[in-house]
Amino acid sequence: MADHYEALGVAREATPEEIKKAYRKLARELHPDVNPSSDASERFKSVTHAYDVLSDPQQRQQYDMGGSSGGFGGANFGFGDIFETFFGGGGGGGQAAGPRSRRERGQDALLRVEVSLKDTIFGVSRDIEVNTAVLCETCEGSCTAAGSAPIRCDICQGSGKIHRQVRSLLGNVMTSSPCGTCRGYGNIIVDPCVTCAGQGRVRAQRTISVDIPAGVETGVRLQMPEQGEVGPAGGPHGDLFLEMKVRHHDIFSRSDDDLLATVEVQMLDAILGTTVTLDGLDDKVEVHVKPGTQSGEVLTVKERGITSLRGGGRGDLRLGIQVVTPTKLSSAEQTLIKQLASARKSKKPEFTEFQQGLFAKLRDRFL
Repeated sequence: MADHYEALGVAREATPEEIKKAYRKLARELHPDVNPSSDASERFKSVTHAYDVLSDPQQRQQYDMGGSSGGFGGANFGFGDIFETFFGGGGGGGQAAGPRSRRERGQDALLRVEVSLKDTIFGVSRDIEVNTAVLCETCEGSCTAAGSAPIRCDICQGSGKIHRQVRSLLGNVMTSSPCGTCRGYGNIIVDPCVTCAGQGRVRAQRTISVDIPAGVETGVRLQMPEQGEVGPAGGPHGDLFLEMKVRHHDIFSRSDDDLLATVEVQMLDAILGTTVTLDGLDDKVEVHVKPGTQSGEVLTVKERGITSLRGGGRGDLRLGIQVVTPTKLSSAEQTLIKQLASARKSKKPEFTEFQQGLFAKLRDRFL
């Protein structure tokens, strides 16, 4: 058997690109549709087999180590062929499948998208940049150069399969395997598109408009059908999945569809009560603090939380109260406080049941 490297006219240390270039050149010269002589036909088979072996990293490594690139009688025969024969894979009963299609469905793609907590209240529209496989504009998915087309493989006669009769322990059996010349496609691209290297698709950056619904949270995945990679030879698009990540907010946090926050109230406001207007995530929030409010109490502002992802309105805004005791008083303030203390008989300090820390108490009340 001729040396595969000599058949292609390349050195043993040739790169995959050099091997492919040499094969393309020889294929144009020797293909039976171009050169009908018997010598050219035999050499074309030898060149194609050499390329089939050397273009596959595992087969090339095996060949370089002195191993065979074929099996029994060059037929790659094994027990798998016997099972295929008896169970409809290679020539048992039933009609053989046709050649493979170069058009295949593209892969799905996963992209992580970061949104703010405010975006989750009502949802948001975003333009997202995606680096993905798109249809080759030069060949429009045909994989061939302008003015050319795939030619039928004369080895398998366009069937994409090679049928062989081999001897085995069970007698003579007919096996079927993908054609090594056309790789099961039934045709050969002699002059591939230079833009996509015969793939029918290229990598490119494209912009996708996305409507992110209200109520999403970290880990939620949105499916965008047919927005993933285009398949080989212009095959159907896969799907695009967007995995949400909600950014941390310094003031507000989330519990299901409710928003949580802590409000500091001065001691006198907690004693006498007050009404304040605060900046919410989406608008102003009016908070009513009733007289005698204690630290750890939770005020609820209805329907000022997150819009439910599954519908059904908005959650609530729940505010944990933290009463702030002043640490620095003027002389006049101290006098007034002393007068209040003398007018009101305060209960002296005493032991009571152990209390958790303020934030732990607020957490428990929130939950």
